[in-house]
Amino acid sequence: MYDSFLARLPRGEDLLGSITHEFTKRMIWKADFSVIGAVTSAVLGYYDPETREYRNSEFKGQFEIVACIGNVSEKDGKIFVHAHIVLSGQDYLCFGGHLMAGTKIFAAELSASPIAGALPRREFDPSTGLALWSPD
Repeated sequence: MYDSFLARLPRGEDLLGSITHEFTKRMIWKADFSVIGAVTSAVLGYYDPETREYRNSEFKGQFEIVACIGNVSEKDGKIFVHAHIVLSGQDYLCFGGHLMAGTKIFAAELSASPIAGALPRREFDPSTGLALWSPD
């Protein structure tokens, strides 16, 4: 088990990729995490249960990260980061969804905590079409 850690994520880089990099370089396969900060653009996903596909939307502009939470587990033999994010602009209105690649960091701080127990593994769930943690 590892200790909790904090990391400053690099400005201008991809948020999802940077989070994944921090866990990969530490070889951490299971964790809870949160991120605070701001982004210069965002790509968010919404899972459509009818089509079983993510619909992505891109948002241009400066946004505060109101909340970004997620977990780390194993999928297809690799470290997998799953995160949701809520953003707000200068109008203080919030919007959010599944964090997707393409969200660019202005400033971001990652806080991660260990999870005890067995390594959660993601497997295809036919009832939802998603890769969910395998049932115990």
